[in-house]
Amino acid sequence: MMTTMLRVLLILVSVATMGMIVRKIRQEDAIFWILLAMLLVVFSIFPKVADGLASLFGVYSTANFLFLFTIFLLLIKLFTMTIRISQLETRVKELVQQMALEELLRKEDRDKEENR
Repeated sequence: MMTTMLRVLLILVSVATMGMIVRKIRQEDAIFWILLAMLLVVFSIFPKVADGLASLFGVYSTANFLFLFTIFLLLIKLFTMTIRISQLETRVKELVQQMALEELLRKEDRDKEENR
C-alpha cells in the first residue's frame, strides 16, 4: 500500500512530467509521451489499477510490474525510432546521390560551354 505522501508526490511528478512533455514536444512523438504521462497520472491517482494489472499478468510485486511495463513501452519506442532512423538514413543517401548527379551534370554542361 502507498502512503498518502508518496501518492501526492507521484501525482505531482506525473502532472509536472506531462506538462513538460506537452510544452517541449510538438511532433508526432508527442502522442506517445503524452499517453505515457497520462498513464503515470492514472497509476498515481488510482494505484489499485496498477495492483490489478500486476495480479492479472501474474507479477507478484506492483513495482516490478511498473518496471516491466515501462521497459516494454520503451523497447517499443526504441524499435519504432530505429525504423524511422533507418528510413531517414536511406533518404539522406538518396538525396546525396541525387545532388552528386546534379553536380556532375552541371560540371559537364560547364565543360561543354568552355570547349565551344
